[in-house]
Amino acid sequence: MMGHGSLGRLAATRLVRNPIGLAAAMMLMAVTVACLVGPFVTGHAPGRIYPDLVRVAPSLAAHPRADDLRPVLERLAFRMRLRLDDVAQEDGKVRLTLSSELRTDPRVLTYLPRSDLFGEPTILAREDEGRRLVVSAPVRELRFLLGTDALGRDILTRSLVAGRVSLLIGLVATVVALMVGVSYGAVAGYVGGALDAVMMRLVDILYALPFVFFVIVLLVFFRSSLGLILVAIGAVEWLDMARLVRAQTIALRGRDFVRAAEALGRPAGAILRHHIVPNTLGPVVVAATGLVPRVILLESFLSFLGLGVQEPATSWGGLIAEGARALESAPWILAGPAAFLVATLVSLNLLGDALADALDPRLREA
Repeated sequence: MMGHGSLGRLAATRLVRNPIGLAAAMMLMAVTVACLVGPFVTGHAPGRIYPDLVRVAPSLAAHPRADDLRPVLERLAFRMRLRLDDVAQEDGKVRLTLSSELRTDPRVLTYLPRSDLFGEPTILAREDEGRRLVVSAPVRELRFLLGTDALGRDILTRSLVAGRVSLLIGLVATVVALMVGVSYGAVAGYVGGALDAVMMRLVDILYALPFVFFVIVLLVFFRSSLGLILVAIGAVEWLDMARLVRAQTIALRGRDFVRAAEALGRPAGAILRHHIVPNTLGPVVVAATGLVPRVILLESFLSFLGLGVQEPATSWGGLIAEGARALESAPWILAGPAAFLVATLVSLNLLGDALADALDPRLREA
């Protein structure tokens, strides 16, 4: 029997030689790194609202554009309770003339930097006993590669932050499913008999429970949170893993190395840890790569229904739900997070297929 180390090296070699599997792994790594690092370099806080840049279409151009300056400044002047008499732009700065019926308090000019569209203003002249101000302020360059949403938030930043939540749920729920499912299935398959029958009937009962109904019941008794979603998904996703490991364990139970360990008097726990579970890792790893995208898709479905992650946190499913409501007027609100979700799911499925080929024992000599 080939050692686990040599089999692992052989599987890694096959995976590297598989162009589709390698491309999927690189795509998955790129999405993960982008979600972890990207929000720090986009130049926008995930919750930052730009009220003057609502539903901005995706573009490489900087905002505010020249055509938008006057409407934006008119709205700011209205908030300052001033009139905008004149606007001129040159060399990255805007020069504006503001007036009012009463003497103007310069402190109202703080509305300019608060908008994040302009820098600190400089008063160039005071006219008409302070009722008229000539002000200069630098224009900040803001870029929204994937556009902004209905509140004026950067979609790229929010998609990357939401990816952290979706990937975290996929990873944690899969780890929980692996721990519970592998342990449960290995014990049931190795012990056999009446205990195996009782344990698997419990699995059948849990299979019969509608998942969405189960989540709704949890939400009735507990406050919706990320932890609750992890518990809800982890509570049902281990069932398939338990059945898979049980079938593998039953096949391994009669192998010579297991019988030899039993003849030497090794306890059942040690046999499970050192002989049964390690020899089920091939199918388990392949199943885990398919479980991660299923968990992410399941969480996205719950968030789309409003049962998943709640504000201020968000996930790809939550962003897709927001985009679906604005599909006709601003389709890019849906396109951005949907592209991240599809790229991740496709990469995980392709990687799972590549791992299945790499760990196929029939190709061990290939």
